[in-house]
Amino acid sequence: VQLQASGGGLVQAGDSLRLSCAASGRTFNNLALAWFRQAPGKNRELIMTVTRSGTSTLYSDSVKGRVTMSRDNTKNTVYLQMNGLKPEDTAFYYCAATEGPTSLRAVDYDYWGRGTQVTVSS
Repeated sequence: VQLQASGGGLVQAGDSLRLSCAASGRTFNNLALAWFRQAPGKNRELIMTVTRSGTSTLYSDSVKGRVTMSRDNTKNTVYLQMNGLKPEDTAFYYCAATEGPTSLRAVDYDYWGRGTQVTVSS
């Protein structure tokens, strides 16, 4: 599976961004997906996952109420909508996929995109 994330950029605090991750190489419907992020000097953090059926689950308290995750199986793409961005949201954002169930653990995801940088200025 090849994953290509896009949509990052330099924004101001309070702005919104929608990250996209396009998948190819496998039947998209068979993939469970996740968004992670990693800030400089910090561990990779799981933000949200979405099951094959489209059920999303939030794992990061720091973005609670500000992000939603969705998938469009007709476009083989998963999205992360982020609103009310804060400087502490600055990180590299990665999408990941697995042909197994969704997981909290990064090691359980077999496929990773290159990531997209999000920088939020105050």
